[in-house]
Amino acid sequence: MSDLRKLIIDGQEIEVDGSMTLIQACEEVGIEVPRFCYHERLSIAGNCRMCLVEVVGGPPKPAASCAMQVKDMRPGRNGEPPEIKTNSPMVKKAREGVMEFLLINHPLDCPICDQGGECDLQDQAMAYGVDFSRFTEAKRAVTDLDLGPLVETHMTRCISCTRCVRFTSEVAGLNQMGQTGRGEDAEITSYLNQTLESNLQGNIIDLCPVGALVSKPYAFTARPWELTKTETIDVMDALGSNIRVDTKGREVMRILPRNNDGVNEEWISDKTRFVWDGLRRQRLDRPYVRVDGKLRPATWPEALSVVAEKVKGASKLAGIVGDLASVEAAYSLKTFIEAAGGAVECRTDGAKLPAGNRSGYVGTASVEDIDSAEMILLIGTNPRDESPVLNARIRAAWARGAKVARIGAPVDLTYDCIELGTGRDALAKLKEMDHSDKDGVNGIMIVGQGALTEADGAAVLGTAMNLATAGSSKLMVLHTAASRVGALDVGAVNARGMDAVNEADVIYNLGADELEIGAGAFVIYQGSHGDRGAHRADVILPGAAYTEEQGLFVNTEGRPQLALRAGFAPGEAKENWAIFRALSAEMGAKLPWDSLAQLRQALIADVPHLAKIDEVPENEWQPVDEGSLGDADFRYAVSDYWLTNPIARASEVMAELSKNAKLRNQAPMAAE
Repeated sequence: MSDLRKLIIDGQEIEVDGSMTLIQACEEVGIEVPRFCYHERLSIAGNCRMCLVEVVGGPPKPAASCAMQVKDMRPGRNGEPPEIKTNSPMVKKAREGVMEFLLINHPLDCPICDQGGECDLQDQAMAYGVDFSRFTEAKRAVTDLDLGPLVETHMTRCISCTRCVRFTSEVAGLNQMGQTGRGEDAEITSYLNQTLESNLQGNIIDLCPVGALVSKPYAFTARPWELTKTETIDVMDALGSNIRVDTKGREVMRILPRNNDGVNEEWISDKTRFVWDGLRRQRLDRPYVRVDGKLRPATWPEALSVVAEKVKGASKLAGIVGDLASVEAAYSLKTFIEAAGGAVECRTDGAKLPAGNRSGYVGTASVEDIDSAEMILLIGTNPRDESPVLNARIRAAWARGAKVARIGAPVDLTYDCIELGTGRDALAKLKEMDHSDKDGVNGIMIVGQGALTEADGAAVLGTAMNLATAGSSKLMVLHTAASRVGALDVGAVNARGMDAVNEADVIYNLGADELEIGAGAFVIYQGSHGDRGAHRADVILPGAAYTEEQGLFVNTEGRPQLALRAGFAPGEAKENWAIFRALSAEMGAKLPWDSLAQLRQALIADVPHLAKIDEVPENEWQPVDEGSLGDADFRYAVSDYWLTNPIARASEVMAELSKNAKLRNQAPMAAE
């Protein structure tokens, strides 16, 4: 039950929860209080003193509004509500003093600083600072840190807000950063000068209120006012993090997170943030046709006529949906292939996901349910690699007291796990136990793709669903492919799975680069990068990447989200749905839409819940028949986190990070 208290802020009376801090209460009435160290998602440090306010009737000095709660305020002499002022002469003088103090050692780097134009210190110095300095001594200088290939440091600019320290220790689960020294000698540093070993470290760039921590790949390439900003959705994993893509001309310059409390809060993984250089390299920008064993450039009419001829003459036709395809692209492929008498499949890794049963391939838990979970069971999943931002959410639940158990190989997830075993025998043993004591306990079971891609994947899923029923827990299926849930929603599956694809003589490959296609079949590859799928292809049709076309993506919890176009595909590459529309016209059997809007109307008529953007539909619980479990250990779906898709494999930054990770994982050699 909330403890409501009355408070007067600058003459406005407000009733708020007593546990709120004064800075939060000020936000409730729309009053901005400047801050550097305070952040809504981090613990309170109270060390920058920029958020000082005057407590009427209190001590004759200002108070830090981030570190004082409303319930700690005393009422007036006659019982009137406590009062604070945020714009009194005392507060103005205090803020000017704090700002002057912060600028004592801060260098005049603004013209060459990457934070220029979006710097909290610049903005607040203009709003709350003074136009002179009384400091005549030489400024202090600090040695820069080497935090790795992602975060560039200029520690002389640091104002010791400790946001980076609190993020790495509380959210990312690292203990490599801290503050040493006192007074003028205080500085932020890393333990034994180590580089950061995390796939969330890029978030400290956003958190830093000055230019002490900036993006190393983006450094000195653009200014914020030069960039066109597009709000869209990430496809590097299946969480569907909300992102902002900043472009300059036709090129993506950087990717930043957007806040969405139900999905990624305001964090993104390092792969999401730094993969943008992969959008520039190894791009397919024109059609190709294989002639005499070699791929030759072709015009669109030539390539489409070859494809139409092969599709018409196919005795067994199959289509496969890659990991980065939008719902519209998957729906277009399904409609096109099935109209030509073929079969389509999106479960390219062989995952035993039940078609048409949303509770079986999505589950019943939302990402936000993790926040209130008391018990979390991980089955055959390594969320630190499969979805780093989701892993940070599990860590936050663990920090609040949730118990986390795991069935799978031990790996460092940044929090403590109760190890139940590594294989199917542990899952079978857990199934035999009595779970009546779990009634009323908020539990979530998270099943990974590594548990579902083996031969007994259906049995693992059935056992997990029965376990969830017995323990009154919710189920979440953690996918690794951004396209998978949307493709399952539109029915891009067939009863025989990948067997139908392996037996086909003509295969239409929509961006699937993570599988080997055997010899013999004629392969049409439609995608954005010259990766494994393009090397195997007989015809290549260049398509748009995820930042170059509008599209729906359904994330791992079943939430439809809309990705917007940030730029245009290179050369002659086209939007994926438009290629299918042109190809169907070439075959004389036009698809029944001429625009993306018409395609979406047909799509929503078939799958109505896709119209509910940013909502998580409730799924009817339909347990899968439980088969017999094998006896093997669970294997995780992701072996190299940095190189899981063609865009990442085209990125130089991702290649360097993959190389560094392999070097770290090598067993140290003893000195001879």
